[in-house]
Amino acid sequence: MMSATPPFPARFRHPAQLVVAAFGLAVAVGTALLSLPIATTEGEAADTVVALFTAASAVCVTGLAVVDTESHWSTFGEVVIAGLSQAGGLGIMTLATLFTLLVSGRLGLRARIAAQAETKTLSMSDVRKLVRKVFLFSLACEAVAAVLLAGRFAIGYGESLGRSAYLGAFHAISAFNSSGFVLWPDNFIRFVADPWICLTIAIAAIVGGLGFPVVFELARAWRYPSRWTVLTRITVAVTVTLLVFGTLVFLVTEWRNPRTFGPLDDGGKLLAAFFTSVMPRSAGFNVVDIGQMYPSSWLATDLLMFIGGGSAGTAGGIKVTTIGMLAFIVWAELRGESKVNIGHRRLPDTTQRQVVTITVMGVALVTVSTYALLALTPHRLDQVLFEVISAFGTAGLSTGITPAVGTAGHLLLTVLMFIGRIGPLTLGSALALNRRARHYELPEERVIVG
Repeated sequence: MMSATPPFPARFRHPAQLVVAAFGLAVAVGTALLSLPIATTEGEAADTVVALFTAASAVCVTGLAVVDTESHWSTFGEVVIAGLSQAGGLGIMTLATLFTLLVSGRLGLRARIAAQAETKTLSMSDVRKLVRKVFLFSLACEAVAAVLLAGRFAIGYGESLGRSAYLGAFHAISAFNSSGFVLWPDNFIRFVADPWICLTIAIAAIVGGLGFPVVFELARAWRYPSRWTVLTRITVAVTVTLLVFGTLVFLVTEWRNPRTFGPLDDGGKLLAAFFTSVMPRSAGFNVVDIGQMYPSSWLATDLLMFIGGGSAGTAGGIKVTTIGMLAFIVWAELRGESKVNIGHRRLPDTTQRQVVTITVMGVALVTVSTYALLALTPHRLDQVLFEVISAFGTAGLSTGITPAVGTAGHLLLTVLMFIGRIGPLTLGSALALNRRARHYELPEERVIVG
């Protein structure tokens, strides 16, 4: 007698598979909605590849676009993009867990494990409380940013109250969730000298990209750094370092560039440099033309996009915690230490392997994808590398070649955005259906390295 078909969640042997399936479903639903005639300003169905690319870019909170958002998509289409960005930023599993709590007031073990895999919490017992906090905190941050932006649009730029509220809400969601979608064809270039708008967007992106566990701990114990966990210490230290590094690099390289920082006064240059330093960490907005920046600035941006933001937040990349722990691993090896210590804590061997695996998989994926996109398009290496890292790191910045990479290039970038959002290690573990425990150890042999 044949057994009954198992329920949908039971078909997944690892929680990470459920995360992959949920994000895939969200992209599919977004593609279907954006393919409706009502989603475009012309009232005609959008091209399937355009709809797929845009939906993936929104769900994966990237911001790369093959068409101008305001002129191509109708209000319905823009609302869909904002909704997909919100869902992608919070995490599909986090939203699903929240709805489960609201409807039944209960949370099963499988749902807890799935939510843990998406939010990357350290204890399953905290998932229910965390999901509520994440949702409420996100809404609060977006509401504050929306009010500040709407007020500026109404007071400083003469927009009507309704239009100001719409612009404020859309860009607050886009900024906090590191989505990078904008309702102006020149992105935020028109606001390059407006600290009210630039700092609001930048701060929203930083807070969203720090990672929810870190934000909650800072809110609870920001006065007592000695009590911070290793996660918070690494995230804060590396984030501040990268922000200072990026600001200084962009100030030095672009100071006299007549097509970017050159026309600005000293204060404007500092504001533009800080904003430009924040955005590669996954937010994807720009106040200067990225395509007109010097190649040295592109290289610095590549590095920042690849690293990304904090774990369990809205940012992409391999994460600041990964690069921070990698630095400690290298330092311990250079000093000949058998264990990796961070402060007064020891880094587990399993975590060290995860750090190395994520970094190597990220480098390998970027390398292979860059080669493939070079073969598919006539663009230069620096432009293609920038585009590939932007997609993988879900940064959303572009030198301007996104619409011109062709259908095959768009599909490649779509896959990169998807992998970059769910994480190389999550994807790898989700695809590994059979996990076998080895009950024996092979003889050890030393191999020459280097």
